[in-house]
Amino acid sequence: MSEDKKKSTDYAAMERPIFEAWKDAGYFQRTPGFGEHADESYTIVIPPPNITGVLHMGHALNDTIQDACIRRARMRGFKTRWIIGTDHAGISTQTKVDKRLAEQGISRLEIGREAFIEECYKWREEYGTTIVNQIKGMGCSCDYSDEHFTLEPAYVRAVRKLFTDWYHEDIIYRGKRIVNWCPHCTTAIADDEAEYVDEAGHLWYLRYPLAEPVDGLEYLVVATTRPETMLGDTGVAVNPKDERFGHLVGKTVKLPLVDREIPIFADWHVDTEFGTGCVKVTPSHDPNDWAMGERAGLERINIFDETAHVVEGYGKFSGMDRDEAREAVVAAFDELGLLDHVEDHDHSVMTCYRCHTKLEPWESEQWFVAVDALKEPAARVVEDGSIQFHPARWKQVYLDWLENLKDWCISRQLWWGHRIPMFYCDTCGWEDASVEEIEVCPVCGAPVRQDEDVLDTWFSSQLWPFATMGWTEEGMNAPQMRDAYPTQVLSTARDIMGLWVARMVMASMYCCDETIPFDDVIIHPTVMAADGKPMSKSRGNGVDPLRLMEDYGADGMRFGLLMQVTGAQDLKFNEAKLESSRNFANKVKNASRFVLMNLEGYEPGAPEPTTPADRWIFSRLAKIVAAVDAAYDNFEFGEITRELYSFVWNEFCDWYIEFSKARLGADADPADRAVCQRNLVFVLGQILRLLHPIMPFVTEQVYGEMPKDADAAPMLIVAAWPDAGELAAYMDEDAERAIAMVCEVVGAVRSTRARYGISPKTALPVAVKVADEADAALLLGQEHLVRQLANVEEFDVAVEASKPAESAVVLGSGLEVYIVLAGHVDFAAERARLMKEREGVAKDAAKFEKKLSNPGFLAKAAPEIVEKDRAKLADLTDKLARLDAQIAELG
Repeated sequence: MSEDKKKSTDYAAMERPIFEAWKDAGYFQRTPGFGEHADESYTIVIPPPNITGVLHMGHALNDTIQDACIRRARMRGFKTRWIIGTDHAGISTQTKVDKRLAEQGISRLEIGREAFIEECYKWREEYGTTIVNQIKGMGCSCDYSDEHFTLEPAYVRAVRKLFTDWYHEDIIYRGKRIVNWCPHCTTAIADDEAEYVDEAGHLWYLRYPLAEPVDGLEYLVVATTRPETMLGDTGVAVNPKDERFGHLVGKTVKLPLVDREIPIFADWHVDTEFGTGCVKVTPSHDPNDWAMGERAGLERINIFDETAHVVEGYGKFSGMDRDEAREAVVAAFDELGLLDHVEDHDHSVMTCYRCHTKLEPWESEQWFVAVDALKEPAARVVEDGSIQFHPARWKQVYLDWLENLKDWCISRQLWWGHRIPMFYCDTCGWEDASVEEIEVCPVCGAPVRQDEDVLDTWFSSQLWPFATMGWTEEGMNAPQMRDAYPTQVLSTARDIMGLWVARMVMASMYCCDETIPFDDVIIHPTVMAADGKPMSKSRGNGVDPLRLMEDYGADGMRFGLLMQVTGAQDLKFNEAKLESSRNFANKVKNASRFVLMNLEGYEPGAPEPTTPADRWIFSRLAKIVAAVDAAYDNFEFGEITRELYSFVWNEFCDWYIEFSKARLGADADPADRAVCQRNLVFVLGQILRLLHPIMPFVTEQVYGEMPKDADAAPMLIVAAWPDAGELAAYMDEDAERAIAMVCEVVGAVRSTRARYGISPKTALPVAVKVADEADAALLLGQEHLVRQLANVEEFDVAVEASKPAESAVVLGSGLEVYIVLAGHVDFAAERARLMKEREGVAKDAAKFEKKLSNPGFLAKAAPEIVEKDRAKLADLTDKLARLDAQIAELG
């Protein structure tokens, strides 16, 4: 698309005043209800974006989905509110601020904790509103008057209350465990925050000498992917059923390099097929080894410091980082003749989800949540259907995640975040958790200190649905909690279904008297690049939603994104859909302009479908409203957009407006003209309502120009949603069948004219073969429309109609349309032209068939090239079929 076409419209200039008008009118706050839902609340909480973030395609899709839901609920009369706010994003923000300070030659360790936290708040002030402003640019109708932040005072108090309650009920405990440690961020990372990356590595086979030879055997060979951790080995394990090593259980080996005597023991965890069947055990640096060590009573030795450098006491190895230590250990084994051999070995390694550094399984003292008491209620409310997942398949994924959930490490060795509310007296040993600040020991009066660590960001964000609704101060008696909890819909990405969704359910069931936090969970698809790969800066395949809004308007981007939603997990982004959606928005404006230009002498009044064309469009409207309602109930957003696109473009714009033109002319019957005007205004008004949740700007703009009754809503955002029950009275199957046949006949004549280059001014004889006499009567009743729109000379309709000589035939639904071409087409010349064209197309198709049947090409060519060639072949095959049909038609 050319730049001038892209930039031809300043969408923001049109959209911004409309957005401000909505906001200034108070429509984004808790709206008063009306109609049958007047006393019911409808609330959504936004997944709080990080204060380091900018709008990306996942946000754009998810925020469009949420806004569509909240806008429709507002129009249906619910008391709506969409709660917005941002997350302090512990590791992410600390990393950003660390980097900015480093660029100034400053270290947080130099300036201290308080000064560093002050820098983090400066960051929040500078960048924290960026993404919220971008969300505003999308037209999202959040309650911006009451924005929340996960480190605001009330939220801090809520977090401290939950920690304190769980601590006093022994749900939170402190202990030494193997955790996933990031040496770069120098903090623990939860299991489900780790990312797995495939790595081409090695398997080193090391010889461990027996303290005393057994039956002539002098050493055992162990296989390991991490030879550097052998410095911390405290045992060698074999499987108790492995007959090769049964006689060695209870013996010891002398650990090379550190001269440590360690036992050989049996454990069922050992895989007899891996390596040699003998496994080195390093309890402080592997979770499986930790478990085996616990069972065998092994010593635990931590060989790394917090930056993954070897600690003091290991000679030349001390001070080395992990990679250096690996090379040095392998070299030392080789020099001693103890390196048996090395094999290539591909495996997965865990990395930090923020900085992508390899994580280190590392023993440290941390705080944990004992999840067993919380899992059962969170599983029950999904199993019994109290909470529904959309698509439904995510229900089992959620339940499986819960079932496999282990105790949750919640402490983080950071400065930015919710500081753990544990207080310690070093004088008398008193310690306790407290919501309030404690400065002196309640036992001995000595000064106390607070725990240095902060809580995992997900610990605080699990309170989001209720900590933003007054729960902190008054619990379930808070007015918002009484009136509007639980919330209705949560829309989020699949990658945080466990990290966040499940934890919100667990927290809400505990904190809110076993009340669920939301009724429905939408797991929206992940937006991938057009090539099917994840969007990323490194790949250069990312798409900026801000640029898309500049090019297509917020409406075009929103509608175009939802058009691509299916039940699939991933969405391959197709920008062409946004272009067609922008064109669709223009089509709506143009159709509206036509209606508004033809309202001279308009007098408001009730709609009255008097003609079959009126009854057809009213019947179709009734069905489309019912279909859209059903799709919203099932959260099928792609289906909503496709239904609306087809109805508005194809039926209303292309046909009903066309049918109306003669009725609006200067010589038209005045009474019928008035009826036609009112019907056009009514149907267009219903269309604007149906489109508004997804295309809010263009619809609001048109609504502002429409004639309105005295009691009409001042703005479309609070206009009543179409009532499927009331509209059902307009359903008329006969009218739908009659006009459907008219459209097929007119379409057949028009396409035939285009195919053979016949002028619209040339009248053509047409015969139609119908299925039964009822269809014949219906179609003949609309003969005037066919003649008006298709310029038909003779028009014959019959059940027994036969194909006239030298005529084209077009098949429709339950009918055949014969367009007589005699005298208008040189059949011999046309046949020759088509045969020549077919020859060229067949030649091209054969070339692609040969190419795509070549295994060598399929093996070497890039997948996108193969796909492109297959698409070309499919297009050529379709073209061949159409040419064959035309040739057959000519006889």
